[in-house]
Amino acid sequence: MTDPFNEAGPARKDLIAGEDAEGRLDAWLAAALEGEFSRNRVKALIEQGAVTINDVAITEPKRKVRPGDRLSIVLPEPEDPEPKGEDIPLEVLYEDSDLIVIAKPPGLVVHPGAGNWTGTLVNALIHHCGDSLSGIGGVKRPGIVHRLDKDTSGVMVVAKNDLAHRHLADQFADHGRTGPLERAYQAIVWGRPRGLTGTIDAPLGRAGDRTKRTVKKEDTDDAREAITHYQVLERYGEKPDATCIASLVECRLETGRTHQIRVHMAHIGHPLIGDQDYGAAFKTKANLLPEPAQTTVKNFPRQALHAYLLAFEHPTTGETMHFTAPIPADMQEIIDALRSI
Repeated sequence: MTDPFNEAGPARKDLIAGEDAEGRLDAWLAAALEGEFSRNRVKALIEQGAVTINDVAITEPKRKVRPGDRLSIVLPEPEDPEPKGEDIPLEVLYEDSDLIVIAKPPGLVVHPGAGNWTGTLVNALIHHCGDSLSGIGGVKRPGIVHRLDKDTSGVMVVAKNDLAHRHLADQFADHGRTGPLERAYQAIVWGRPRGLTGTIDAPLGRAGDRTKRTVKKEDTDDAREAITHYQVLERYGEKPDATCIASLVECRLETGRTHQIRVHMAHIGHPLIGDQDYGAAFKTKANLLPEPAQTTVKNFPRQALHAYLLAFEHPTTGETMHFTAPIPADMQEIIDALRSI
């Protein structure tokens, strides 16, 4: 690129591709914008018709950029970095002046981020708790000391003041090794682990992108310790050779890495039902199920994972608090269908 941006209005940028210009449009634009927008965001803008090349609208992110191309991109208005309260229903399990415990439903994003600037748990908490969350843990994540994936349901605790936030954060950082913190999940997985109980000790790191994780060798730069303890609770469609179609498994975390349970269970050959990121290769196994289990599993839109138990020490009273949330209706429907096999 030989010509810098020329401002052509408050919400548009024009540029000319230099003699060495090459590659996909989305990648080239993301680099030209010098990090102002991620490649995924640039790709979305292209698909929305916000980019022209030589005065022709381009909606294909993979279109090649050529030397001399005249490009124009209409930029969105900047997002408000401070989330606002929204009247989103919350299932409150407990609340006092220090903290609030909720049962997060599947599909609810925990905090604002790219593609989810509204409609998050944080927006709901700000509306529910008012000014008590202000500034605790950062502007975009007020009160948040741990998180669940968007499509994982279950128990979460949120701090309402700085003292509670620090105390709870220390407990989660310790992973319950020296205190009462407990986190237990229920997952529906394909097949059955060879042992009915076991421990998966396999370091995790990035899988080549910003979101996915994978098992890494210990000496890899980004490898981080990850330990999951599991126990098989129920087996479905069990055969004489002790194999089965699927299992209900309890997982307890000794560490808390991103996607830890999902990656670990896939690593031992038993990914979660519905997990499109780590279990897509098992999707066709649903074809082997009899009805109604086959249809129920095929229509399940998320990973079958639920954080059913959370225990921690109250930051003020020192009391050990235990909270549970029953398996949500969509996972219970799968369990009922599998039990009928």
